[in-house]
Amino acid sequence: MTTETAETTGRPGPAPALPHTGLTLLALATAGMVVSVQQTVVIPLLPRLMAQFDTSVTAVTWVFTASLLAGAVATPLLSRFGDMYGKKRMILVVMGLLVLGSAVGALSESLPVLVFGRVLQGVSTALIPLAIGVIRDAFPREKIMGAIGIVSATMGVGGTLGMIVTGLIADRTTSHHPVFWITTVLAAAGLALVAWAAPDTGNRSGGRPDLVGAALLAGWLVCLLMAISQGNKWGWASGGVLGLFGAAAVLCAVWVRVETRVKEPLVRLRLLVGRQSLSANVASALLGFSMFAAFTLTSNFIQTDRDATGYGLSGSVLDVGIYGLPSTFTMLICSMFAGRIAARLGSAYTLAIGSVFAAFSYVWLAVANSHVHDMLIFGALQGVGFGIAYAALGTLAVQHVPMAESSIASGINSLVRTTGGSAAGAITAAILAGHTLSSGAPTLTAYQICFWLVAAAAILTTGVALLHAIRHPHEA
Repeated sequence: MTTETAETTGRPGPAPALPHTGLTLLALATAGMVVSVQQTVVIPLLPRLMAQFDTSVTAVTWVFTASLLAGAVATPLLSRFGDMYGKKRMILVVMGLLVLGSAVGALSESLPVLVFGRVLQGVSTALIPLAIGVIRDAFPREKIMGAIGIVSATMGVGGTLGMIVTGLIADRTTSHHPVFWITTVLAAAGLALVAWAAPDTGNRSGGRPDLVGAALLAGWLVCLLMAISQGNKWGWASGGVLGLFGAAAVLCAVWVRVETRVKEPLVRLRLLVGRQSLSANVASALLGFSMFAAFTLTSNFIQTDRDATGYGLSGSVLDVGIYGLPSTFTMLICSMFAGRIAARLGSAYTLAIGSVFAAFSYVWLAVANSHVHDMLIFGALQGVGFGIAYAALGTLAVQHVPMAESSIASGINSLVRTTGGSAAGAITAAILAGHTLSSGAPTLTAYQICFWLVAAAAILTTGVALLHAIRHPHEA
């Protein structure tokens, strides 16, 4: 009788007891790791791809940005589908698209085909909020915060592992194909593990998808990022750039109007800018900006020829991954303890602590970047920061919403994070392209500007988290 009432009202009933929550967490964390690997696996390859396809740094950056943009659009839509049709089913769909996109990338011989494959891969970004929804549905209350922390931390750990995998392969071949075949195999393994171990829990809310909202969201995000990425090339006052900014503003206004009027919107604006949601989403956008900007910036900086430019570490693609090992280690360790910290201090204060460490890591890199040990220290500090911050952010985004809305709330938080990451790629590429040496390489000043900008974003995250703690002390 209780189950029937819950399904009728759309409210979740009691979570069923699961005998193997450890296996479930392993499956979800593994899948999350694979998704994170695909996000960064191309970053160390960007300089090679630019030469291979004879294209500009702005154009080749879309190999990375297209994946984030696809994730920004797909995440709220598929999170909504998860609430409607089942979270496990949608996880299997996104993992299947990751397999397909990886295979397309492995077979690609041109930049447009590779970008298309990256778009398919980017849809898998929706897995993290879907996984968080499964955890809230199925896990005992005392295990939820820790499990969310571990799954959330896979974003950073998997990101670094992706660059290590690329480095090991790129050290032995000049082709990008083997890297994508590896992600194809990893995605297939993750798909099989989720199909076997993850439960199909939670009630189905029913309804219909907001496809118009998804199209409008994609439209204004593409216009905005195109304007930012092409500003230096076309001219910031050119008709093309101003037209794209104007189109982004108009489409965004129409999108907001549509979302406030349709019965079942793609993005519930109260979960985006509501009193308790706004701070978590602003923090997520700022942290997304910081993390993804750092991935691209440090990869390029490490590979910069010191003899030719006077800065950089003259490293290989493999060095990019090796220098990221301290970040992987500290992030994994800190994410395991973040749940305990949040249980004692609250999610908001925990987020503030993590953001301070992240900010300090970028300040370090802005003022000390001449030696290998500078990069290693940066990585260790960054791992501490993101290991703590992302674990806390995953909880902060959903702790105030009903269980039936956990996937969409987490999905919206992921949307703004990937939007921030997409903007980071476009903005930093524009800064680097606007300050160059006679050889065409970016100047050291350009990198330092970017490092200070990323540090500022992390500091702002700290302020947002502290403000949330003050305004909502019962959640702090």
